[in-house]
Order: sequence, then structure tokens, then C-alpha cells
Amino acid sequence: MSHLPVTPLSKFGDLLRRYGGVIRAIQWFIILFYLFLLLIPAFMSLPPDKARVLNNLTLFAQFVFWGIWWPFVLLSMVLFSRAWCGIFCPEGALAELASKYGKNKGAPNWLKWNGWPAIAFILTTLYGQMISVYDYAKPALLILGGSTLAAVGIGLFYGRNKRVWCKYLCPVSGVFSLLARLAPLHFKVDEERWKENPEPHLPVPNCAPLVDIRRMHGASSCHTCGRCSGQRDAVRLATRSVNEEIVDYGQEEHNPWLIHLLLFGILGVAIGAFTWTVSPWFIAYKQAIAEWLVVHGVYWPLNQDTPWWLFTHYPENNDAFNWVDGFCVVTYILGHGVVLGSVFSLVMFIASKITQQGKVFYTHFCLALIPLGAAGLFLGLTATTVKLIRQNGFAILWVQDVRLMLLLCSTIWSLILAYRVVKKYPLNLIQQLGSMLCFTFVCAIVFYNWYLMFWGWGHLSLFKLSTLVNLVVYAATLVIFIIIVKLLFKRLNKPLKSKTIKVTQL
Repeated sequence: MSHLPVTPLSKFGDLLRRYGGVIRAIQWFIILFYLFLLLIPAFMSLPPDKARVLNNLTLFAQFVFWGIWWPFVLLSMVLFSRAWCGIFCPEGALAELASKYGKNKGAPNWLKWNGWPAIAFILTTLYGQMISVYDYAKPALLILGGSTLAAVGIGLFYGRNKRVWCKYLCPVSGVFSLLARLAPLHFKVDEERWKENPEPHLPVPNCAPLVDIRRMHGASSCHTCGRCSGQRDAVRLATRSVNEEIVDYGQEEHNPWLIHLLLFGILGVAIGAFTWTVSPWFIAYKQAIAEWLVVHGVYWPLNQDTPWWLFTHYPENNDAFNWVDGFCVVTYILGHGVVLGSVFSLVMFIASKITQQGKVFYTHFCLALIPLGAAGLFLGLTATTVKLIRQNGFAILWVQDVRLMLLLCSTIWSLILAYRVVKKYPLNLIQQLGSMLCFTFVCAIVFYNWYLMFWGWGHLSLFKLSTLVNLVVYAATLVIFIIIVKLLFKRLNKPLKSKTIKVTQL
């Protein structure tokens, strides 16, 4: 008879199940706060020049959504798995609530297509840049509000007390699925104990994101809501190695669209979306097209008469796209995605050919890029955070050093993952070196793109004496932090004397 030990950490997971009503109350508070910040600023006038975050609701909402909410939701995926989805997400909660009163239809095959999260992420990222979603309230309402309405609409048609939208269509579900694979926390399942079905028999939990709990051995799909905690004495909240899910189970990933999302979306389109505003290449590209149009007597694409819901149009703020601007933004971002994604795919394909391990190795090896992709998303989103903080009078001089530290750490983490993946296959030394060289080349290209954004195009020095000193201090702090966290996790995972714990139904 096998079982998972009861630990202080697993008891916390049981509390999530026992106090589900409290979680619902938290969700309603977040829903109301979310709707308030989303709706009210969209109908207010643009902030005056002297407005600041603390005295203007529009700027406050902008800072909350794009300076705090989204960057740190992504960070939470790496730290706490998908607890945001299961406990805090207003969109998921509304989708589940709508399905409670909906038509309870079965999800059709077209809706279950694996490519929707990747396509939705790329299109949402692109459209957000077209209408400047980070800078204005109406675009935020259009994109975030539109997504919320779509989630409720899907809930009204499909499933009963389920999150069909989150499972198949949410624009960030694929990103969350990838990042959660790095989390040190997850609900561990003992399949043999599940089959034994020991007493007491708890009511079957409602797994809203439609996860096969019995066979779950990762955090990529689980919303960490705690509803299944203690089920059959086989499900416990526990810690794990941050490398476990990728190294030990990455070869079981059979969804090629997740890899496309990683290579073409996170490492391609997202980089283009974050860098075009500071890129001299973009300026040269736009000027070349504009000059060609003028030489040939074509002037209408230079008119700033685009609607705000298609391209940015706020002339009262001296911020309006003409048709050339919009065209260049779209093609520049998509071009980044196609070029970088194709290069990365080709290099990783060459690595798989060198190892002669086929598609399984290709997918497994690509997953090792997740730490670098996660760092890039966080850096790109927090660029808005830094901009807004500086606009409110704070210098934050240490930010460049922290960015460099994050890039270096994520690159090293990806390389370690890649090496451990390589060691799981029967490869000779030449094959190992060849595949690792390919992987290092991909990491170097990604690193170089972020270097250009934060240092190269601004003519800033990447390394200087103060930077090296700060990196040493940050590295020492990080090591101490990791040691403390490991000691804490060790204590939280220490089995209690009693091997069973009473769990009540929601």
C-alpha cells in the first residue's frame, strides 16, 4: 500500500479545499476591482500632463494592469504554479460561474484544437501593440473586456461548472502552461494509491479545468485550486525540483503547438512587440517606406485618419498612427516572430538530427528554453513598470543590473536544463556537444535581442565595475535566498506523525 505523507504543506492544500467559500469571496472581490479599473477609466478623458498614478484613476489603472498585474502574474506561475488561475483569476471565475447556469453542451472538436492558445496569444499580442494597449484605457477595455466576455459566452454554452475557456481558448493559457512547469510547488498524485481508493471516500471533486487528476504528474494543466487535495489519500500539495517536469516528463509532451508558441510566440513575436518602440531598425524601415510613397506620389497612407480600435489614434495626446505606422508595426512584429521562430526551429531541428532521436528529443530539448522565455516576458512587461515608475519621479538606478542578472540566471538555467535533457538520451560525446552548441546558439540570439533593447540601442555599457560588484552581491543574495527557501520547503515537507487528515467537502 503506497501513500503520500501528510506534511504542513499538504495541510495547507487541504485548507484550500475546506475553505473554498473563502476563495470564492476573494474571487468576487478581485472581479469587482478588475471591472472597476477596466470600465471607469475607459469613459474618462485622457490624463493631463501633470497627472500621476496616485491622483489619476486612469494612470492608476494603467499601472495596476500593466505595471503590477500582468508581470507578476507571470512571475507567480514560476513560483506558485497556476495558483493565480485557480484562486484569483477573475476571468476564470466568471467563466465557471457562467457555465453553472449555461446550456451544458459538450465542447465541439473545433474548440478543442490545440493551436488556439498559441494563435490567440500571438494575435492578442499583435493587436495590443496596434492600438497601444499599455498606454490607453479604451484599448485595455477592448482587449481585456473582450476576452472576459468571450470567456463568459463560452461558459454559457459549454460545460457545467467547468472552465472550458481556460482549457482551450484563453490567450495566455499556453504561456501559463509552459511557465508552470518550472514551479517548485504542485499537487502530487500517487496513482497506485488512487486506484486503491481507501477510506474515507470523499465526494468526487469538481476539476474545473478538466484535468485527469489520477494521471496528473505535473503543474502545466492544474490550476492549483486545492479542490482535489486529499482525494483518495492520493493527492497532496508538495514541493519538487524546479527541473523535474521538464527533465523527467518533457518527452511525454505531444502538443507541437506548445513548442510553436514557445519558439514563434514567446521568443519571436513577444520580442518584436517589446522592442519595436526603441528599435532603430523599425525607424529606418518606416522611413524607407514613407520615402518610397512620397517619391511615387502616394500620400493617403500617410494620413492619420485610422480609427482608434484599428491603430493608435489619440491626436490630442500627439500620438496617432498613420497607415504606414500601422503597417510597419504589424509587419515588424510578425517578421520578428517568423524570422526568429524559423531560425530557432531550424537550429533545434539540426540538434535533433545530430542526436538522431527524432521529434521526441526535439520537443523535449525545446522545453529547456522555457526559463529564458519566461525571463524575456517578465523583462518586457516590467519595462512598462519601470517607465511608469520613472514618470512618477523615481529613478530606480539599479534596474539595469537586475535585468542583466535575470538574463544571465535564466540563460544558465536553460543551459542546465538542456544538458540534463541531453544526458537522458543514449548519446555519444560528439552528439552531446553538437546539440549543446545548437542550444547555446539559440540562447545567444535571444540574449542579444534583449541586449539591444536594454543596452545596445541606448548606447549603454553592459559591463562596468559597479555592475560586476552588483552582480556579485545579487548572486550572493540569490544563493542565500535559495538556501533559505530549501530549508523552509524541507520543513514544510516533513511528514507529520498522523498519516491521515480529515478533509471536508466544499
